[in-house]
Amino acid sequence: MVKTWVISLGGSRIVPGQVDVKFLREFKSLINSHKSYKFVVVTGGGITARKYIVALRKMGKGPSVQAREGIAITRHHAKFMTRYFGKNTNDEIPMTMKQVKNMLVKNQVVFSGSLRYKPNNTTDGTAATLAGYLGCPFINLTNVKGLYTSDPTKNKNAKFVPKISWIDFDKIVSKIKFQNGQHFVLDQRASKTIKKKKISTYIVGTLMSIDNIIKNKKFVGTLIEG
Repeated sequence: MVKTWVISLGGSRIVPGQVDVKFLREFKSLINSHKSYKFVVVTGGGITARKYIVALRKMGKGPSVQAREGIAITRHHAKFMTRYFGKNTNDEIPMTMKQVKNMLVKNQVVFSGSLRYKPNNTTDGTAATLAGYLGCPFINLTNVKGLYTSDPTKNKNAKFVPKISWIDFDKIVSKIKFQNGQHFVLDQRASKTIKKKKISTYIVGTLMSIDNIIKNKKFVGTLIEG
């Protein structure tokens, strides 16, 4: 029986323009409704991070500087969520996988941004690595209902993909050139990790889908497995 879940919470779900208080209240209610489980929630940088990354790019700063700015925003979001949930009142967030594991012992939910800097990595990659380290499934909560054959916001004929194998998913992601602040359902490092570690991975767009996954019920989203 699954006891721990890793959730990648996109920064644009936290701050789509302004902080989405209604959504965050619903997210907190969801987590609190599953007291028998442990959660690691890895927060992304989203639109906020992309604004700074684009600015740095225009000012001539290289990928490393851009990435470190993005990391700072993900950690800010993790601290914000920690304060909101009333956990770790000293604002401590983990900086290593070992710290995440240790903090799970005393906490039902642990919030993390990016851990240490790695080239060509996003918080999706961090979340996938943590899922492999903890030996648990991985849920990516994004702003679309799952994987499509192409970007559904740009192509009205894009088809939804309810299930795909690790190998086939990695083939799709490998064709995309990495860029700091990129916006795709999962990044290249995450794809390689879930394939190598054989991590059951879910891409969903709603909290109801997460609730149904945890309850082992039918859900709307994409399962990457097998």
